[in-house]
Parts: sequence; C-alpha cells; structure tokens
Amino acid sequence: MSSMGHRRATINDVARAANVSRQTVSNAVNRPDRVAPQTLQRVQLEIDRLAYRPSSAAKSLREQRAGAIGLELDARGGAAANAEIAYPFLSQLSLAARSHRCHVVTFGTDSPAPVTSGYESMVRAHLVDAFVLYGTHHGDPRPQWLTEQGIPFVTFGRVWDDPGFTAWGDVDGRIGTASAVRHVVDQGYRRVAFLGWPEGSAVGDDRYQGWREAASELGVLDDALVARTEQDLPRAQAAAADLLGSLQPGDAVVCVSDMVALGAWQAVVAAGLEPGRDIGLVGFDGTSTAGMFDLTTVVQPLAEIVEHLLTQIDVLLTDGEAPAEGALLAPTLRHAGSTRRR
Repeated sequence: MSSMGHRRATINDVARAANVSRQTVSNAVNRPDRVAPQTLQRVQLEIDRLAYRPSSAAKSLREQRAGAIGLELDARGGAAANAEIAYPFLSQLSLAARSHRCHVVTFGTDSPAPVTSGYESMVRAHLVDAFVLYGTHHGDPRPQWLTEQGIPFVTFGRVWDDPGFTAWGDVDGRIGTASAVRHVVDQGYRRVAFLGWPEGSAVGDDRYQGWREAASELGVLDDALVARTEQDLPRAQAAAADLLGSLQPGDAVVCVSDMVALGAWQAVVAAGLEPGRDIGLVGFDGTSTAGMFDLTTVVQPLAEIVEHLLTQIDVLLTDGEAPAEGALLAPTLRHAGSTRRR
C-alpha cells in the first residue's frame, strides 16, 4: 500500500508529483540514461515516496516485446479519403520509431470498409507489440476489437464512437479551416465559400465547423456558399464548377482537403479564371499535391502527432495506462500562389 492510501500509485501520480511528463517517468524506470540527472533524482524521489511500482502485466508484456508496431495500409490507392496523407504519415512514423527503439511493420487491406482480419493475423503471429490506427470513423470495428483483446493501440484521429478513449493524437481541423478563412479575408478576398465532404464525415464536419465559426466571426458567413463532394477529383471539379456560379472574382474557396482544392483549381482554370488573382483557393493537409499546384494549404503537424503517438505506446507498454486525454494539435497555414492577389 502506497502513500496514496488504498489506491495503488500510478504513473500519472508520479508525473504530477514530480512535475514531469508520463514519458519522463517511463524513461526514469526503463531508460534512465535518457533523463537529465536532476530530473531523474526528482522522479526517483517521488517514485519512492509514492511507492510506485509498474504493473506486473505490463512488465511481462515489455519483456516479450517484438520491438515493432503495426500499421495497416489501404491498398486501394486513392479510394480512401485519407490516402493523400497516408504516405507522409508512414514516413514520419518510420523515422521517429528509431528513437523509440522500435520499427514499423505494415500490412495491407483492399476491403472497402475497415475489418479486423489483418490485425488478427498480426497478433497470432506475434509480429508486433501494439498498433497505430489512422482513418478512424463512426462504425469502425477496429478500436473495439483491439480493446476487447487487450491489445495496446493508439490512433491518428479520434475514436469517434468512444469519447472515453484517450490514446489519440489529431490535427485540430476546426482551427485549421478557421485560420484559412482569416487568411483569405486578410488577403482582401470578399466572400469565402466552403467546399467540403458529404455531411456525416466526422473529420469533414469538424473542418466545416471551423469555416462556419470564423466566417460568422468575420461577418462573411453565407450558407449558400457551401458545396459538398466526395474525395474524388472529377467530382470535386464538378462541385466546384457549380459553386463558381455563385462566386465572383475577388471571392475565395476554403476546401476540406488538398485533393478537393485541386478539383476547385481545375474548375477555376476551366472557367477562364486565374487561381489567386481571381479566386482564392485554400486546401487542407499540406500534401505534395498542394506543392505541385502552388496551392495555399493547411499543413498537418505530422511530426508532432507521431511523436505523441509513439510516446503513448511507450507508456502503454510500460505501465498499461492510457493518458488522461488525447492531444489535439494545431496545424499551420502555408501561403502559396492560390491566395496571392496580383
């Protein structure tokens, strides 16, 4: 029994008492060479005072670690709404994994909807210690299955059907589209439209809310200037072409993704207008597509998200405890020619 009373002291208790992060406590226990001497001494004092002991189950799991985390890739290419961000995310994850003493094992699926069969195969083969999920959405069966099996996992994006799940890191889409609206207004564009995904997409609806709130705050909100499209280039171009019928030179369009923004770019050019000079365009995600077409875009903080997720995996495998809350990280806006009025 610790000084916490009858309740067993946790890694969170030690972190709060020593005024450090959970990862620092984990390092003090498992990798003390990574902690500054003064900090290490402070953490060890609190560990002793609170009689903190890592769970035996987590210790057993750690000793049997494969040194790998699993990541499922969508083998359908551009069919998935998040395909543009998948490769940059995998690249960042693979690079950062080295400093966390693990590597990434990928496996693929060509299913049109998330399934658990790939995860079951990886678990049976003992190939990984934990999983990173991305592209989560309402009705996704993977988080529930992994939870029921007691398999550690974190998610890039929230688990929308389980608000109590906290081992996630995500980009703040609402802040991102709000910053895009403020940017185009600052650049002198008069009205600001929104080209988003169909209603019901948790990520798309979040980005739409950011546009709506900022447009209302700045006095440029017009619900008639909203159009929706699937994450598909021809459909995005068609939806943007319809939207242009309600716009005039000097207006702008904030888009839910870079691919949708590219469709809008094509529609603007096909109408004999010039992106930037006549119609402002902003995408979202910070992909190579935006760079190739000189599109202003909201850039996801992938490096920070990946570091947060890997840190949470370290803690889950060390102590078995989920964080108190997920991490919602702010994106940045990258200004390019599509919002440069000449």
